[in-house]
This record gives sequence, C-alpha cells and structure tokens, in this order.
Amino acid sequence: MCLWFDKDAEAAARFYSEIFPDSMVSAVHRASGNYPSGKKGDVLTVEFTVAGIPCLGLNGGPTFKHNEAFSVQIATDDQEETDATGMPSSEMAARRARAAGAKTRGLSWQITPRGLTEALAAGGDEAKRAFEAMMTMKKINVAAIEAARRG
Repeated sequence: MCLWFDKDAEAAARFYSEIFPDSMVSAVHRASGNYPSGKKGDVLTVEFTVAGIPCLGLNGGPTFKHNEAFSVQIATDDQEETDATGMPSSEMAARRARAAGAKTRGLSWQITPRGLTEALAAGGDEAKRAFEAMMTMKKINVAAIEAARRG
C-alpha cells in the first residue's frame, strides 16, 4: 500500500507505528540531490508496517489529499483489543466520527470488531440487528453488537 503525503510521511509512519501492534518503521529514504520541490537530504519515501500491513509513505507534495474515500481497517477480536487499538484520546477527541471511525494524520481509520463484520456478512435479520445497534454507538460496544446478533 502506498500512501501519498505532502511532506510528513516519516512523522505519520512513526506515529502509526507507535499506536498499532505489529507496526514499525523499517527504512527512510532521502533525496540524493536537489530536485524541483525539495533539496538533498529531504525524506522521499518511508517503508513501514501498520498492524502487519506493509506500507510505503511517499512525500509527493500537496497535489493529492487524503479523504474518506479510503480508510484503513483494523479488525479486532474483543472489547479489550478494540479499546486498545484505538487512537490516543487527544487525537480522537477532535476527530471522532460515528462508531469507531477516526481520522489522524489525514488518513481515515476504522477499528472494527470481527463480530460486526461477520454479522454483516451473514445478512438478513442478524445483519440488520447488528448494524442498527452499531449505528447508535458513540463508542463500539462489542457485547452489545453480539447481543444484537443473537436477537
């Protein structure tokens, strides 16, 4: 996955690698000479992993902006993992979206319990109940989603 940033790919990669388990920055590549929008030594690309997903951060300039049409989804197994995988509260406070959606460093993130995904995939009344329960939540409640699935 390649993620386009204006000029802060390294800061974003380090931020994400501190938040999510199985994450790290593995390489930072710098310009070997001056170029039209930068100078020798500027960070060009950053190789990093977020929750086991290999990523490349590209400092491509201001031409393209992140938007909600793309988000990274982190699947969780239970309430403890759902809560622990969330963004720091200082980042979340100003950017809290419905349920478990968040936007940090320009990227949208979804922290999604596997039980919700499974309920939606099941379809029918089970999916309807789980979806309706989730839509009322400010914070994901795994037990409430599971209860809704069962009816």
